[in-house]
Amino acid sequence: MRDSTTLLNQFDRRLIDSLYVEAMVLADEARAFFDHRAEEHRATLDQIDRVEFACESLKVTTRLMHVIAWLLTQRAILNGELPDAVRSEERYRLGEAATTPVGLAERFSFDMMTLIVASEDLYDRVARLERQLVGRVRGSKALPLSPARDLLTRLERAF
Repeated sequence: MRDSTTLLNQFDRRLIDSLYVEAMVLADEARAFFDHRAEEHRATLDQIDRVEFACESLKVTTRLMHVIAWLLTQRAILNGELPDAVRSEERYRLGEAATTPVGLAERFSFDMMTLIVASEDLYDRVARLERQLVGRVRGSKALPLSPARDLLTRLERAF
């Protein structure tokens, strides 16, 4: 049986690669929306909502760029280009991203609302993953990332 570090690294790699693909697809969807459909949507909004729309567009983009940069750093760590210890360094951490006030997304088109919700969801999942990985580097007992990870850990201890 493989050692637990190898299994965790394989799991981490698959998870990070999956999240990276999801982030890139979402970034492409956001770019397409902002390039082709945002102007017609913005035209239907009053002046205040146009400003809110611009702010939310920046928030979506910022969330996605923070996630993509963090995932690229994790790939570099897994490929041995950076040591595991950098996960604890502030400059390699997931950047802060502003949240959208409750109820604001519903004032926009379905496409924009979907981008807002999807980017927040992806950011939240990556933030949870970061907490797990940093906790592992620091040697603290972190909560299981998922039921599958918890089961894997219990199996490793049993054998």
